[in-house]
Amino acid sequence: MASLIDIRRRLRSVKSTQQITKAMKMVAAAKLRRAQDRVVGARPYAGLLKHVLASVTAKVGAAEHPLLAVRPERRVIVVVVAGDRGLCGAFNTNVHRATAHLLAAHPEWTEVRLLPVGRKAVEYWKRRKYPFTEKTYPGILGELKYAHAREIAGFLAEEFSTEKIDAAYIVVNEFRSILSQVVTVNRLLPLSTEAEAKQAEAPTVDYIYEPDAATILAWLLPRFLEFTVFKALAESAAAEMGARMTAMDSASKNAGEIIDKLTLTYNRARQARITKELIEIVSGAAALE
Repeated sequence: MASLIDIRRRLRSVKSTQQITKAMKMVAAAKLRRAQDRVVGARPYAGLLKHVLASVTAKVGAAEHPLLAVRPERRVIVVVVAGDRGLCGAFNTNVHRATAHLLAAHPEWTEVRLLPVGRKAVEYWKRRKYPFTEKTYPGILGELKYAHAREIAGFLAEEFSTEKIDAAYIVVNEFRSILSQVVTVNRLLPLSTEAEAKQAEAPTVDYIYEPDAATILAWLLPRFLEFTVFKALAESAAAEMGARMTAMDSASKNAGEIIDKLTLTYNRARQARITKELIEIVSGAAALE
């Protein structure tokens, strides 16, 4: 009897878990659609912004701006973008592993601070007692706004312009598809306009800049940093939903397989118990004769 009770209890537990994983998959699918639309909409704007920056950079030539200053990297801020929740496979683990590899690969960094974005990033690195910046950003990816990216970019620009840091990097999951999220490590500061300038083709139109190209470039660079941060956060939000949807789908399928096996085991045990009782009854009846 105890064995059958244990199996029934296990069946109820697994069925309840399967209901939860199915519900989480549906929620992730609904959120993924909105996050994916935001990423798809941001990518063309990012490409156009790079093109405009390249055109202005080609016009200005050797530009001087606080965000372009190249210094030996000693004091660095690393922006770590992870998820707000778990149950999304190796999504958060891959970000933390890539961050650890980045830190280990640069022993010349004498002062490193982390700027964690997402609850999992804050919790993970706080347990390891790693130095943080003055601000952390847990729980913003669920209701991501451009103001969040503007605040983060403004803080990094201020730290870099006042020479409190020499560089800033970001570690983030890039959304490729529902089944594919790739961890990327990019340098945010100092900004580089050389690659954009090389991409700019010979202008077919002689643009007139008002007030002038250098002033426009000085205005574009902070906006470019803001949108780079926003695009990275949007990519991470979409990648997290894709990873969670995939993980919950796999968990639901695994729960279904366990339910089938437990049901078969339960039926066999119940059949064996009934057969045993029938044999005992027949044996008792035969003994009375």
